[in-house]
Amino acid sequence: MANVIVVGGGLGGLPTAYEIRHLLPKEHRVTLISEHEQFTFIPGLIRVALDLNPLEEMQLEIEPLLRERGIDWIHGRVTHIDPNQQTISVGGQTMDYDYIALATGASLAFDLLPGLGPDTGYTQSVCTPDHALHAREEWLKYLENPQNPLVVGAMPGAGCFGPAYEFALMADWEMRRRGVRDQVSITYITPEPYPGHLGVGGVKNAEKLTVNLMKKRGVQVIDNAEISAIDSETITLADGQQFPFGYSMILPKFRGSNFLQNVPGLTDETGFIPVTSTYRHPKYESVYALGVSVKLKQPDKTQVPIGLPKSGEMTEAMGIAVAHNIAHELGAFKKRCKPTLEALCFAEFGDTGIAYVAIPVVPDPATGKRRNAYAVQGRWVVWVKAAFERYFMLKMKMGWGVPWFEKLGLRMLFQVYLTEPLSPGTEQELLSA
Repeated sequence: MANVIVVGGGLGGLPTAYEIRHLLPKEHRVTLISEHEQFTFIPGLIRVALDLNPLEEMQLEIEPLLRERGIDWIHGRVTHIDPNQQTISVGGQTMDYDYIALATGASLAFDLLPGLGPDTGYTQSVCTPDHALHAREEWLKYLENPQNPLVVGAMPGAGCFGPAYEFALMADWEMRRRGVRDQVSITYITPEPYPGHLGVGGVKNAEKLTVNLMKKRGVQVIDNAEISAIDSETITLADGQQFPFGYSMILPKFRGSNFLQNVPGLTDETGFIPVTSTYRHPKYESVYALGVSVKLKQPDKTQVPIGLPKSGEMTEAMGIAVAHNIAHELGAFKKRCKPTLEALCFAEFGDTGIAYVAIPVVPDPATGKRRNAYAVQGRWVVWVKAAFERYFMLKMKMGWGVPWFEKLGLRMLFQVYLTEPLSPGTEQELLSA
């Protein structure tokens, strides 16, 4: 009997635990460890912050979901992992594992920019449930007398810009509904070369659609921007420009989880985990990783540093590959596979939305090209995103992981594939090299 542990109960960890449990015979033990008692649908936190949905609609209690599906549950913070001895410590408990899948997400690097973040700074965040609730509290106060500007953006090194687009344009839409939009200026500050770059670049129509929509909504755009200082009233850029604000939401740069950085040879200097094409660690064969915690190389050189986004769909694809490759190691699955890293992002902007598609996110290293990359705009994007949110919460309740009909739908509607068979001899290709 093997003991397989998944660390993390979020968009990566919970579906991966479901998939592993589905693939492995019952004699193998599957355990999920999470410091949070609730699963949170993180993309929904923007609506929570803008007081459009309660947090409860974006969360599920983890323990009952696991118990019903034969997955063991440990609630606690991981304090140490020893990949040589294959042990993991949670509080005062230490347990052995045969394979471990790290879906730990990221720590938020607010400390790199003094004044950034809701805990010790002056800006808001939509990266965690607590931050979203604080952002909502401050948003409602702001709406009582919205005289000072609204500033939305991302710090240098950030790697996921869709939430910033959504926050700026959803805030615009909400203030128009409340009849106060004419009292406020909105500025979008980004390290991207242009809005619609997304940390990806080269997506057809993405720049045109995103820039035109921001212009139509009266959102001032400052691109190639490096935020250098934040105080209680002003955001300052490295070139000296200053932007006063009454409310600001600035996305931070990500790091790998803190406890992983304490393990020699497990991560790079920023805590991200290097992986091979099977999403196994190149040094520790019992360790797999997925999601934001994985180290992937940013292929697009930009004036101001940015990261490579790791979307929810990419994370799910990584989780499928990890589950199948662990099952292969245990003799329960015939072939190895790898995620395609093909991404589909639905961004909601109130009365319209934009679907950004990059197939794949990382271009072919030989040609520098993608199979397809495009953006389309329409009211239907808002409906599709709302439907997907409800579907995702339903499948987490049902313990589906990534069912066959979801994979079929992505292929038929968007030509998006989540995984592909891994050719013999390529298992140890280092993705971040």
